[in-house]
Amino acid sequence: MTGTLRLTWVQPEDLIGHELRQAEEDGRDGSPVRDRWLAAGGALSPERAGASQSPAPGALRALAEELLDELAALPCPSAADEPTSLAEIAAACRLPPAPPDLGTAGGGRARQSPMAGPGAGVPASGPPEPPETPEPSEPPSDVVGSGTGTTRASGPAPTPRARPAHQLGDALHAAWLGRAAGCLLGKPVEKLPLHAIRDIARATGNWPLITWFTAKGLPPELAAAHPWNRRSAPTSLAENIDGMPEDDDLNYPLLGLLLLQRHGRDFTTVDVARLWLDELPAGRTFTAERIAYRNLLCGIEPPLTASHRNPFREWIGAAIRADIHGWTNPGAPAAAAAQAYRDACLTHTANGVYGAMFTAAAIAAAATGTADVHAAIAAGLSVVPPRSRFAAAVSFGVRAAGEHADFAHVVDSVHAEYGSYHWVHVLPNAALLVAALTHADGDFTGSICRAVSGGLDTDSNGATAGSLAGLLAGRPDALPDRWTAPLKNRLATSVTGFDGVGFDTLAHLTLKEALRP
Repeated sequence: MTGTLRLTWVQPEDLIGHELRQAEEDGRDGSPVRDRWLAAGGALSPERAGASQSPAPGALRALAEELLDELAALPCPSAADEPTSLAEIAAACRLPPAPPDLGTAGGGRARQSPMAGPGAGVPASGPPEPPETPEPSEPPSDVVGSGTGTTRASGPAPTPRARPAHQLGDALHAAWLGRAAGCLLGKPVEKLPLHAIRDIARATGNWPLITWFTAKGLPPELAAAHPWNRRSAPTSLAENIDGMPEDDDLNYPLLGLLLLQRHGRDFTTVDVARLWLDELPAGRTFTAERIAYRNLLCGIEPPLTASHRNPFREWIGAAIRADIHGWTNPGAPAAAAAQAYRDACLTHTANGVYGAMFTAAAIAAAATGTADVHAAIAAGLSVVPPRSRFAAAVSFGVRAAGEHADFAHVVDSVHAEYGSYHWVHVLPNAALLVAALTHADGDFTGSICRAVSGGLDTDSNGATAGSLAGLLAGRPDALPDRWTAPLKNRLATSVTGFDGVGFDTLAHLTLKEALRP
């Protein structure tokens, strides 16, 4: 007799607790649903992460499906300030509206930037100010959608001068390397609590964090108390790195590159879905992506794939897919954000979508070679609804970075403010990411080490910080050799046609898409 297959992140009985938590974060009252679920014998969390050990009885599973739908239908108090449709996001950000033929399905193709033209939304250099207390009335019409409530503009922001093609190619090479190095740095400590990361680093003479994690010199009792990430330790500790191992934080940029090669800038969300079904193994998806994949196989079409029984719709998954849209739109943050939107809405809603749009826009600004890290963050905020919790999280991270000389205190403040959220939720990770980038002033080593040392989704934050800081560095040889040499210009992946590919090749292919008319 074979054992029971318990697939993580999709069993209805294992999703109830996550949906209840999302409801609480949204300000929706899920207590009646909680009471019914517990009274029926349901559990709020599985025995291990992702999936319970045994299937729920048929009646309990049916109740779980009913309650997931009931919870998702509860009205959300923040819905007006956190829209999901692109037209409403553009309106909230005071950006030009999307053309009427832009859709998430295959019924229309976008032939122009659906939010604004090249260079739109790039504010002047400098970190954004902390947000003012939101008032019930609409913000003035001259407020750029930066999330600050204070950044004003009398007209369209200036278009930054993009790098020449050969310089952009070098910057993209550095960005791919930076994304890999930052991801790899965070892999062995993914899922570990903050205090464990600090204890391990201190015990091995690597605190404040400055280089790869190692098991050498780690006291056995500490290793036993806080074991490395099971899947990552054999390939991501200093003593055993041999090229870049597979990770979803690198798989998704590869898929994004395939998407642009096949469909160009006018791809639709349905194109993204078909690409996943063709090229992405289901077992390489997690949380919101796995739910959306399941929904596709059940015949549910985008954008309902993002909201149907998906309690992970505001987690970080869409943000880790966004770099390619920024890399290929240098100097056009709004266009990058619009591409990221069509990708993100397959799997995410509201703040989960903003995470992707912010990342793409910030990277597009950094890709010009004329914006510093603070201007890049402000460009990211320009495409995010200013009264959203995401905008507040980014502004909190920027402010915290300016208030403490010791980054450990910055991290403590982020965890104190956002500790009630799941460690993969987009909000705490956004606050930590921008705090790391701001505190390091865009320095490559400082950015990835701060991002990873802050805990939460360590490999994802390290990857995005490395991508943006790599762009700012501008060329591969500007990155310290200790980060790039172990990668051996080799990336492992299950994405068809890319296993073993070099980062120089990826930069060349990305440049081709960036230069495509």
